[in-house]
Amino acid sequence: MSQAAGADAVPTYILTLSCTDKMGIVAAVSHFLVEHGCDIRDSAQFGDRGNGRFFMRTSFVSKQGVPLETLRADFAPIATSFGMEAEINDEVTKTRMLIMVSRFGHCLNDLLYRHRIGALPVEIPLVISNHRDFEDLVASHHIPFVHLPVNKDNKAKQEAEIMRLIAAHHIELVVLARYMQVLSPLMCRTLPGKVINIHHSFLPSFKGARPYHQAYDRGVKLIGATAHYVTEDLDEGPIIEQEVQRVHHGMSNGDFVAVGRDVENLALSRAVRWHAEHRVLLNEKRTVVFT
Repeated sequence: MSQAAGADAVPTYILTLSCTDKMGIVAAVSHFLVEHGCDIRDSAQFGDRGNGRFFMRTSFVSKQGVPLETLRADFAPIATSFGMEAEINDEVTKTRMLIMVSRFGHCLNDLLYRHRIGALPVEIPLVISNHRDFEDLVASHHIPFVHLPVNKDNKAKQEAEIMRLIAAHHIELVVLARYMQVLSPLMCRTLPGKVINIHHSFLPSFKGARPYHQAYDRGVKLIGATAHYVTEDLDEGPIIEQEVQRVHHGMSNGDFVAVGRDVENLALSRAVRWHAEHRVLLNEKRTVVFT
């Protein structure tokens, strides 16, 4: 894990939690932070009236330099008492992210560029593809490229190799940047809330390889893209972000495709950044996103 700040910097941490909504949660968190000499930088919370769940994200500074592991250990009894799913993370520790891609490279190129300029708080140890189309692009960013071709006969073996690489490189997030293969139910269950996919928002209206051309033929007025977590239900996982842009009758097929690329890039990059900043919490089939 790389650290963006110097050794003498005051450590900043992010606490995220979800649990059944009840009295005293915010008070318990605040008391814990005061006891440990921490100052809150910002905090957001949400109580879902529909299912009675409570969600919270708090960024705080440890002026006394309390180690992360100490904070985690000391907070554990509070989490247990409230039945919380809770995490405390160091703000400067970057998320280790694997990108997977096939033959559409716009999302890959966008993520690599944002990573290069520091716009995404991630490390990219490698890129995996079932084709070699973008091997040179990835190499230009000095990132290892792994070619893992797949067909109906070797899919299980190929996924097993992907899982081996995920473990070997300590991958925390997998991004399907137009990776045109359906992940197996086993892989989806193994990585819950850790795989983000992008797709156009015409589903289920326009399926297949040329959705924007179908949209052009039907004269649609809005083009959108959806970034979501991957589940066993194809393209129906919890939505993280969506982007939309208006189109009109004077635009061509190519214009529709170009707009589609742009909105996919925007939706996916935001979803990746928010996940890496610990802003996304799962809420059953939905998400709570503290932006």
